[in-house]
Amino acid sequence: MDLVRVTLTRDSRQYYSRFNGGFSIFGLDEPLQNKGADMSDLPKRVRILEEGPREGMQIEKGPIPTSRKIELIDSLSETGLEQIQVTSFVSPKAVPQMADAPEIVAGFTRKPGVRYTALWLNDKGLERAIATEKLDIRGSLSLTASEKFLLRNQKRTLEQNVEAVRSMIGMFKHYNVTINRASIMAAFGCNFEGDIPVSRILDMIQTFYDLSAEHDFKLEVLSLADTMAWATPGSIRNVVGAVRNKYPELQLSLHLHDTRGMGIANAYAGMEMGVGIFDAAVAGLGGCPFASHSGASGNVCTEDLVFMCQEMGIETGIDLEKLIESALLAEQVVGHPLPGSVMKGGSLDRLRLKVKESLAADA
Repeated sequence: MDLVRVTLTRDSRQYYSRFNGGFSIFGLDEPLQNKGADMSDLPKRVRILEEGPREGMQIEKGPIPTSRKIELIDSLSETGLEQIQVTSFVSPKAVPQMADAPEIVAGFTRKPGVRYTALWLNDKGLERAIATEKLDIRGSLSLTASEKFLLRNQKRTLEQNVEAVRSMIGMFKHYNVTINRASIMAAFGCNFEGDIPVSRILDMIQTFYDLSAEHDFKLEVLSLADTMAWATPGSIRNVVGAVRNKYPELQLSLHLHDTRGMGIANAYAGMEMGVGIFDAAVAGLGGCPFASHSGASGNVCTEDLVFMCQEMGIETGIDLEKLIESALLAEQVVGHPLPGSVMKGGSLDRLRLKVKESLAADA
């Protein structure tokens, strides 16, 4: 199957699949409608949300002092990042590195203008996060596209997952937390189940909308998570295109892993399709402890993503040089090499300045 771009109108360019001499749109029967934005145009600005202190630490084997985790969070706070996920309120038996979650939250220094969030998987985790009185609690709901992964990760079926979301909605309502965001884990494929049908993703989004009507909240942002690094630029276009076709009003976010070196390419493909929000992890920290990827790379690397955006003229609001310093610190904190590239090669702006100074000295 060859991927080709067909110009429909001056203002609407979409991706089509050409198969057996005919055309179809991502396997959908109905034509893809233009909803305003040209999806092949790159955004002028993207939002990059940092998850390294949580996503990165959860998979580390050796004990990491709480003080060093806090040091990394405080360093990231100085880079211009708008949001940092600092820890997880999950079972310490399942994820030992998150056993010090309350101490981490108590220890870091809040910087004005930065949101500090955490992850939880159930009502108890949410209650622990709220009890800190220091975190920015987001009303975010989550479903998992793979039942086999869901059973392994949370010991729930797909139906039980929906009921758990209903319970979480009740908790958010009880604590007056605004709900406006949802995510789908394993949206592009699963190590235990294989490829995930796009139709299942669309059905899950409809489930979120049904829940929003049932419980009177407005869904505004949807995150598609490549939890086990099955995504490629083609599947990003496929899934994102199908979602944008059916639910054009949603802001889309991508949570990408770099296990097969596709993280940056997938982020670029997402930007081409109009995605403007990305999760990332400083220095490429991280990985899911339940994904069966021993020693694999973690999330798409924050400084590599910021570098790409900067070189393409896409604003992020992030200071790349300070972010590189945080990446080097992250490597010190975990005590082993991390996969980030720009932290090793440096930014081109710094190199350009060096070349300019060298040429001036030779003149």
